[in-house]
Amino acid sequence: MIPISRRHFLASLAGATALASYQPIRKSTWAQMANPKPLSFPANFMWGCATAAYQIEGAVNEDGRKPSIWDTFSHTPGKTHNGDTGDIADDSYHLYKEDVKLLRNLGAKCYRFSISWSRIFPDGTGQPNPKGLDYYQRVVDELLNNEIVPYITLFHWDLPQALPGGWQSRDTCKAFADYAAYVTARLSDRVHHFFTINEFGCFTDDGYETGEFAPGLKLAPGEVNQVRHHGVLAHGMAVRAIRARAKSGTEIGLAQNATIFVPVIETAEHIEAARRATREENAPFLTAVLEGKYRDSYLQREGENAPKVKAGDMEIIGSPLDFVGLNVYDPAYARSDSSPQGYAIEDFQTSFPHMASPWLRIGPEGIYWAVRLVSEMWKSRALYITENGCSADDVVNHEGRIEDTDRVMFLRSYLTQLHRAASEGYPIKGYFLWSLLDNFEWADGYSKRFGIHYVDYKTQRRIPKLSAEWYREVIAKNAVE
Repeated sequence: MIPISRRHFLASLAGATALASYQPIRKSTWAQMANPKPLSFPANFMWGCATAAYQIEGAVNEDGRKPSIWDTFSHTPGKTHNGDTGDIADDSYHLYKEDVKLLRNLGAKCYRFSISWSRIFPDGTGQPNPKGLDYYQRVVDELLNNEIVPYITLFHWDLPQALPGGWQSRDTCKAFADYAAYVTARLSDRVHHFFTINEFGCFTDDGYETGEFAPGLKLAPGEVNQVRHHGVLAHGMAVRAIRARAKSGTEIGLAQNATIFVPVIETAEHIEAARRATREENAPFLTAVLEGKYRDSYLQREGENAPKVKAGDMEIIGSPLDFVGLNVYDPAYARSDSSPQGYAIEDFQTSFPHMASPWLRIGPEGIYWAVRLVSEMWKSRALYITENGCSADDVVNHEGRIEDTDRVMFLRSYLTQLHRAASEGYPIKGYFLWSLLDNFEWADGYSKRFGIHYVDYKTQRRIPKLSAEWYREVIAKNAVE
């Protein structure tokens, strides 16, 4: 007989006990594991795609359109990748029917697109251009004929070059409100959802502080804050102008790439830190719009550089909205700490995963927290994800296909987290994938591809990518698998 140690005896006894208590997995359980239940979205959830005028239209000198600041900026040497411009882009001005067909083939229920201000008012103000409005009338008609609901963005960065002072001038706010009122009065018989402005920080901070975007200025902090103030004031003035002129039933919102903070760990103290950070770090834009005031902490922090606010401005800025649009790409992370503000912002490690654009870090949970925090803090009645998507190094393979599995991974991960928000009862009404097409990607020119349809810029041929096939299945099933 071979002697056995106490340790081995106890181990063998534990193994025997475990074997005795083992229950085989039933066939029904295996079936559930092999065929997990799809993550279904609410009935009538709106699935769509988004684009922007200067990024896809081209035809910059046709039918009375005059230059925007992005025409000027992109034609300035050294401002964009390889000197790329939006002169032709995807030529959607001429090929819009083909692009609507792409939407129809996806089964898309809606389409978010922007209007070029300088097509409607070539000089920013003054006499409207009938041919410019006619183009958008045709686009709307084509969408409706294909049972696709149009959602219009009135300003997606392409400010008319002719406006004196640009966003440094308070007069631009009034000009925007007049333009918004004119467009919505003429389209709101068929278009019922309008976004005033897209992404305040991109055309204010990137345009007037860092100079990376049009008009390419680098102003002092106080001047930048005044530009920011004019941006949110223009939004508020437009909301009021639209309410006064648009047809009954018109709904108004904005599309903002708010900095949304994810709690580093989902515990009560870190969730509260993420809430505080989201409110404070968005003080000049989304917080001001949804609360109708600048936070005292923001004004104290800016000191003499704080924006100059006239009587009545904040009431206008805080004009009630029907919905809030959130553009969600990369996350930010917050943790609780003992500072007076109650949070600290985590730095990103160099190993943090990202897509083809180095700034586009992968953080799917950000889309859940965007919906949850905005809903909980500001009691928004309706929310849309107005942009979500990614750049990828798309290549046409020998079979003529674009197998963008990385984009499918990105989208599936984010939509899984969006489903979490929907399943918890937050008022998320729709999702607009960015983007329908590869396009002019601002300062990156044509070096980055965000579309689910590949565009050959020499021939303007559109080719559905693997991600388009995947998204079509999502829309058809109203679910993520």
